[in-house]
Amino acid sequence: MRALGFWWVAALLGLAALGLEGRPSLDEFAAPQYRPTVRFRHKDGIVESLRIKGVFGRAGGSGVCEHKYCGLGRHCVVDAGSGQGECVCLERCKPHYKPVCGSDGRLYQNHCELHRASCSSHQHITIMHSDECFYKDDSCRLGDYKKLKSKMAELHDRRYMAPGHRGDYRDDMALRQRLVDLMFKRFDADGNGRVDSSELSQVIKQEGLTKSASDCTLFDLLKYNDEDNDEHLTKEHLTKEEFYTAFDVFQLVLPDDQKLSVSTVTVGQSAVLTCGILGERRPPIIWRRNGQALNTLELEDINDFGDDGSLYITKVTTTHMGNYSCHADGYQKLSQIHTLQVNVPPVIRVHPESQAREPGVTASLRCHAEGIPHPQLAWLKNGMDITTKLSKQLTLQANGSEVHVSNVHFEDTGAYTCIAKNEAGVDEDISSLFVEDSARKTLANILWREEGLGIGNMFYVFYEDGVKVIQPVACEIQRHIKPSEKLLGRQEEVCPRQEGEEQQKCVWSSAVNVKNKFIYATQPLLNRVLIVDIQSQKAVQTVATDAVPVKLHFDKSHDQVWVLSWGDLQKSSPTLQVIGQASAGSSHHTVHTQPVGQHFDRVEDFYIPPTSLLISHVRFGMVLHKSEPVLHKLDLASASYVQNISLAEHECVPRALAYTHLGGYYFISCHDDDDDGAGGRRPQLVLDSVTDRVIGLNGDVSGTPYVSPDGRHLVTVDDRGGMLRVQEVSERGGQIGPPFDVHTNLQLSDVAFLPSFTVGGQYNAFGSSGRQTDALVVELRSGTVKMIKSLREPAAADQWRWGGQNRVMVSSGMFGQHLVSPAQRSLLILDGRLDKLNCEITEVPGGNTVVWVGEP
Repeated sequence: MRALGFWWVAALLGLAALGLEGRPSLDEFAAPQYRPTVRFRHKDGIVESLRIKGVFGRAGGSGVCEHKYCGLGRHCVVDAGSGQGECVCLERCKPHYKPVCGSDGRLYQNHCELHRASCSSHQHITIMHSDECFYKDDSCRLGDYKKLKSKMAELHDRRYMAPGHRGDYRDDMALRQRLVDLMFKRFDADGNGRVDSSELSQVIKQEGLTKSASDCTLFDLLKYNDEDNDEHLTKEHLTKEEFYTAFDVFQLVLPDDQKLSVSTVTVGQSAVLTCGILGERRPPIIWRRNGQALNTLELEDINDFGDDGSLYITKVTTTHMGNYSCHADGYQKLSQIHTLQVNVPPVIRVHPESQAREPGVTASLRCHAEGIPHPQLAWLKNGMDITTKLSKQLTLQANGSEVHVSNVHFEDTGAYTCIAKNEAGVDEDISSLFVEDSARKTLANILWREEGLGIGNMFYVFYEDGVKVIQPVACEIQRHIKPSEKLLGRQEEVCPRQEGEEQQKCVWSSAVNVKNKFIYATQPLLNRVLIVDIQSQKAVQTVATDAVPVKLHFDKSHDQVWVLSWGDLQKSSPTLQVIGQASAGSSHHTVHTQPVGQHFDRVEDFYIPPTSLLISHVRFGMVLHKSEPVLHKLDLASASYVQNISLAEHECVPRALAYTHLGGYYFISCHDDDDDGAGGRRPQLVLDSVTDRVIGLNGDVSGTPYVSPDGRHLVTVDDRGGMLRVQEVSERGGQIGPPFDVHTNLQLSDVAFLPSFTVGGQYNAFGSSGRQTDALVVELRSGTVKMIKSLREPAAADQWRWGGQNRVMVSSGMFGQHLVSPAQRSLLILDGRLDKLNCEITEVPGGNTVVWVGEP
């Protein structure tokens, strides 16, 4: 059997390189049910088999074949006599041309024909991933054959096509067909609708092709494209389009009502996107996401299989949402868009879990819910709908996310259940309220009071004179850890006196909360990390690090703390280390991510996406190197390098990153060309974490990016231009919206987020000024802007040498209403519900390292 053309050879070789076997489509079978096994090949070489149910085949009349799997090349039929299902060889396959080589040395028109022949001949015929059977005893190789046909197409394009359309046939299917029609008319000298060897000989002579250095000639058209071996090439005859096939002309259609397809899948499930482009001899389907071809990327969770051109996404996450396009290879202008929407069942938290109140006071019960689409909330009291009991005394606030009970009575005692519901599911949690006379000290009352006055819901502020633990509601200092205080059970001091110091002072640069058990804080001049036990509110251990540790991040997914050290104050030998089992009570130590001299000994910065209610596990982080236009992808579990992501094409040396799980996008801020700030700002790049490819610029948005905890808003601080820009990220498709601008001259230093107290499920952004006394408040959904004024002068930028944020802004978590921002010698506690200053804690110099302990 002769080969069917270089184009299909290329298709086969591409498929062979993937090591994937084809899958018959539904129309190939006249019998009931056919259930193929689809193999998902992962990067580590493990192959998982998955039986696809209800996607391929038809249900048998009696159902006896419904669960009977017969293997490739066979199908189940019902025996008329016994009524039982039995496996028989397929009688026919759909005439689909995607040739494959068999282990018997023959060339088959497609995978189905090979497996059918194997069944009929009782031979074990396998697919040979080699092109040898295409070119046995033939010196014309695939590359030369392709060049010959391209040369003929270009020659006739110059000769016959209008000057304004020359070369357009490469991308335009209609123009390609028109060109090949003209070529056929010329080749077919006698006009009988068929091209034979004598007519090819005439063309060879006329075009002087006998002098070609190639081993291929036009006679090879008969060798490789004469499908029925009748020694002629036809253009249009029944199902034979031999001349069209030779020159890559295919009759493809895409119905108008299928140009845009929307699919919705629940997170964790699998998705199948089927390309709607139709054609009897359709070329292989190319799938793209954000312009990046997916077929050759060998992604763990995205694969294309078989002859039907479908795209399979296993274990869908919110990062997979967005637009995918499919087109036949060579026909990119005929493209179908698939929008994948991902639903996420609700996840809720209530606060407080329980509380005790005396009669006559006010009680509030709050419920925070996240999900896609955004869930609707309802409240029950002791199992009964609360809406029937609403009054001036019992109200719902903030779109039903808060139950407010004024002047509580004994009958208000009960279990208040918050229920969140959306298309993907339901979640609920209970907040208990006990109304009791102060004289009656019940267990619930005692527990609640201990919780309210205990270790939780505090700000830990690290400053020159040690550590202060502050309760923000009453602005009370609960604990002061002095520099001279000894570590619990040890002789080490919290901040040993340095040589030449007149006064014993502490120097801190970064701190993190580890599961409300410990706080890790860097002491850069002591080359160590100090660990504070939250339960006892005492320093308990130090961990030696490389010189000058300046930045920490707690990776909750793997219970480890990452440490960036500069090596010295000139940042000459930076390194990245990790402390494992960070929440355990045992003694801790650091390990390097890689041996010195490899990828992580020249680190300028690193970024690990935060977890949230919906995203509880993070696999990868990014490492930034000084002056290098590249991101180094980091596997957090093994603390090792994965790959480089080049940004050289965009001339971007990354300086800061932010991430949203909606669509899986990194927003990359680039260093400017100049150091003195006189030049323009470089726009942010957008990186798709699914493909690890830059998909373009984020419009003209430039500056430091921040993303709200729900991933739905990108906030960019352009301190040079005096602007804060807010963009919404669609929760249905991950589209990044246009920015709305907030013009300000505050030179913002840091941004923090708190949930809105007026609109449930929304966030407000709070920005601190690195030079002035005001703070900025922006309601992200409405765009409303407010100011909190007269917050005292911040410390000078040159007094904070550990980074660009000389005035941090730290929020009090999901259910808190306070924020902390330091002034030069004091600490300012802001009320985020009332957008005003709550209080000022004096005599706190250098308090620019702050950690919240309490609700997340």
